[in-house]
Amino acid sequence: MLSANIDAKSARTDDMLDESLALIGPRLRSWREKRSMTLAELSETTGISSSTLSRLEAGKRAPNLELVVPIARALRLELDDIVPRAVADPRVQRSTKRVGEIRYESLSPESSPVQTYKVIYPANPSGTATVPDLKVHDGQEWLYVLSGHLRLVLGTQEVKLGAGEAAEFDTRIPHWLSSAGSEPTEILSIFSKEGKRIHLRARSAPRSEATVGH
Repeated sequence: MLSANIDAKSARTDDMLDESLALIGPRLRSWREKRSMTLAELSETTGISSSTLSRLEAGKRAPNLELVVPIARALRLELDDIVPRAVADPRVQRSTKRVGEIRYESLSPESSPVQTYKVIYPANPSGTATVPDLKVHDGQEWLYVLSGHLRLVLGTQEVKLGAGEAAEFDTRIPHWLSSAGSEPTEILSIFSKEGKRIHLRARSAPRSEATVGH
């Protein structure tokens, strides 16, 4: 299995390299046109024939340093301007974690400076639950209600939000969230890594059997 993973990763790297090399010719043509330079003028400056330059720009001639370096010098470019950087796969490897009855689905990579989650709170038909100890941590939290009704306790105030409503608050203010209806509540939530640690760590038993929430 490990060997297969290494082979697959190597194949992806080779593909990305081939794609980068294939883009060199068109990028050279684009830069030449930006410099308002003809093929003949570039040929005279570099000593490379116009036909070779034309084939290189059209992708019919493989680029190499003997060609690219004098062209870059003539066009006043750095090699980084010509060789595009490989773009990493933007897809997020999603994971799910349950904390009590709350489900967190990750929507951002681990390396992201902010953490984005789809959070699903279980139904709370009565709409009222005993509020546990409120949580406090550094940062800001932004949330958007996708479906259901959300109960937000923030310091000494309490608000309810429906689908399509959003909220943002300083997480240094004691806070707590839960569903406030007969259906589960889904929200998008963005918070700092400190917020992630607070949200996703194991919870101790609630103070009341009726307690549900964040």
